[in-house]
Amino acid sequence: MSLAHALMTSLLEKSSSGYELARRFDKSIGYFWHATHQQIYRELARMEQTGWISSEAAPDGGKTRKRIYQVLDAGKQELRRWVCEPSPPMDTRDELMVRLRADAVMGPLGLHGEIERRMHLHRTRLAAYRAIEKKDFPKDKVLTREAQIQHLILQTGIMYEEGWARWCAEALKLFPATDMPPPQESA
Repeated sequence: MSLAHALMTSLLEKSSSGYELARRFDKSIGYFWHATHQQIYRELARMEQTGWISSEAAPDGGKTRKRIYQVLDAGKQELRRWVCEPSPPMDTRDELMVRLRADAVMGPLGLHGEIERRMHLHRTRLAAYRAIEKKDFPKDKVLTREAQIQHLILQTGIMYEEGWARWCAEALKLFPATDMPPPQESA
């Protein structure tokens, strides 16, 4: 997936300025596709040059360079093309797994703190996702198709964080806080 496709999706949800888009991105698509604000602005300029989006000075922009972006037909066509392409499953690239392998062959290396930190991070993200779910997708509300799809995406995040939090709790049983790395040999 490219950042352009994520940005066009967000702009189709709501035309906005680069700043507004970056803030909305952080609170939605940014949970599963990270981009810095600088990357977003660079990509908006490239997409405009490509003819996928257009922008115009914001009515409330005053003397600022604030612009409102919207997706053009060429951008919608590109998004349709991209959506129909097969995509590979996500590759896992996690340093913790390599550290665990190192611990397995070298003996205790003191991973308890890192696993505990990771568990805290996953539980924090899980709490944030559950708060979003409670606020945006109440059980007593009939959801539109769009909202059902957004909820489905959120549920993926919830399951991911639940799984990692459970994994960390299990891993901590193998890596007690008392497991300390062996003393360093002096040269």
